[in-house]
Amino acid sequence: MARKFLWVVVILTIIVLLLAIGWRLFAGELVRFAFVPTLSYAESPVAPAPDYSRDAAWVARPGMTPNPARWTPPGHSAAPRAAAVAFHIPPTAWLSRSRWNAPLDDAETNERLDRFTKMQASVFNGVADIWVPRYRQATFGAFLSDNPAGDEALDLAFGDVQRAFAAFLAANPGDGPIILSGHSQGARHLLHLLNRLDPAVSRRIVAVYAIGWSVALPGDLALVSGIPPCTGPEQAGCLLSWMSYSADGDLKQAVAALSKTPALDGSPVGTRKHLCTNPLTGGAPGKALAERNLGTLIGEELQPARAGAECSADGLLLIDPTPRDVGPFVLPGGNFHVYDYGLFWANIRADAEARLSAFGAARMPAAAVMPAAMDWPGAPAMAGQRA
Repeated sequence: MARKFLWVVVILTIIVLLLAIGWRLFAGELVRFAFVPTLSYAESPVAPAPDYSRDAAWVARPGMTPNPARWTPPGHSAAPRAAAVAFHIPPTAWLSRSRWNAPLDDAETNERLDRFTKMQASVFNGVADIWVPRYRQATFGAFLSDNPAGDEALDLAFGDVQRAFAAFLAANPGDGPIILSGHSQGARHLLHLLNRLDPAVSRRIVAVYAIGWSVALPGDLALVSGIPPCTGPEQAGCLLSWMSYSADGDLKQAVAALSKTPALDGSPVGTRKHLCTNPLTGGAPGKALAERNLGTLIGEELQPARAGAECSADGLLLIDPTPRDVGPFVLPGGNFHVYDYGLFWANIRADAEARLSAFGAARMPAAAVMPAAMDWPGAPAMAGQRA
């Protein structure tokens, strides 16, 4: 019996080793097989365009119930009266290979969008009313294939985002402060929005959080309506971007993969550096120890001092120590892409509050008297009251 057991252990060990070797050699092919649609773009079903005058076209917008963007972890609450508005473009939630663009009524996709909105867009609800559009996203496989259908899918998705942004601006006229944010595919669309931004809208921007997508230096910065990178924690009207990796991860593999990412002008990023804003320093240079992390989302609770951060020479955000219990979706090689917001939830919230205060101060005449609380961007009573 003991000998049989040992043979079982040996056989299982060999199987595991073979699977590991197979994954190492053929991981790319296996992932593409799992996620890239095999049908042409012409054969791919296309859902009707969302009507952004209706609640059904939004994951979140003011007045909706339920509203995942109003969620907060214990210790925080959403502002009852917001001083700003925020437009957040969510990441890819459509993972199917059955079509190139997402339908709007897929229950599993919409559940993911609610979860992403809670994890990401909610960081701004201490100072802003948040708008999060549904859009006919390009499927995850569109980023894994050289098939021109992938570009067509992204073009369709961006068209929806443009119309959603126009509806957002129509609902929020004037010159009030705006926060723009996105993640992954959403950050890609956000950068393309910035490339076409009306100067009058640019003047309303508190900050842009283009997270989880490459901002290639220096070229991309020349194409985002003159919005500079954030270089300090109290700077308004600037751009933040980072991509999170474990400091002990496979960074060579990460750099190689990102080199194939298209820059804003459509060319591959190649050997160009990525813009990296350390969310623990507000863009100021240097390494930040874990003690400066005000709170990482672990499940639905914040835990402070779980991860420090430092920008690498290539422009990757390296986290150290690596939180092992942040969630089940850490990607191979130490890629914390899914958790770009959650790792630094409390710091991003404080960052938005500080930049909104700076935005308000820049607009205020030197001799002006501070208006009553709740009536001026960044007033202390607006800064995400503690529960």
